[in-house]
Amino acid sequence: MADRRSHSVSSRKQPQQARSNELVAAILDAAVQVLAKEGAQRFTTARVAERAGVSVGSLYQYFPNKASILFRLPSDEWRRTSELLRGILADRAKPPLVRLRALVHAFIRSECEEAAIRTALSDAAPLYRDAPEAHDARAAGKGIVAAFMREALPRAPDATRALAGELIKTTLSEVGKQFSETPRNEAEIARHADAMADMFCAYIDELARLRDHS
Repeated sequence: MADRRSHSVSSRKQPQQARSNELVAAILDAAVQVLAKEGAQRFTTARVAERAGVSVGSLYQYFPNKASILFRLPSDEWRRTSELLRGILADRAKPPLVRLRALVHAFIRSECEEAAIRTALSDAAPLYRDAPEAHDARAAGKGIVAAFMREALPRAPDATRALAGELIKTTLSEVGKQFSETPRNEAEIARHADAMADMFCAYIDELARLRDHS
């Protein structure tokens, strides 16, 4: 039997009117509350519908199963992250390292703002992490970083650029996640982001210098 987690978890249809958008937003807000209170094992569409104050039938108009709801929550975050990456890293009016520094600050702040929902979703990740949409979201992020690394290190070998991009992306993600697990104020976020940006920029500078002298 095929692993059901590999099945599509897309929403059944997209809302087209303001009232429909409000209904979907209410369902997703309720889903976060149910997940935080009940956990992934006791998360059901019936509980979400009850908390949202809508019928199960209304919920099923937009979400065919509980996995589709649980996927929508992180997928919205993934989309925002991809838009953040693209909006900052693709701005060629600014030097690459200026963009990288801006990205680090924006990403760390975003991680702190999304910490509550990410914690609530951690137990539910097995329900959606292998879905095609999840793979597509990860691939989109990799493509944006790869394009930036080609610009930041134009003379470096492909393998060097790929490794640098992966190290920066993984470090930023893991450190950002760990940092955001504790409530932070603006000054702490700025200091942490500055330190990470300094490290990444020094790394890119060193790779470029080594290539120029090879």
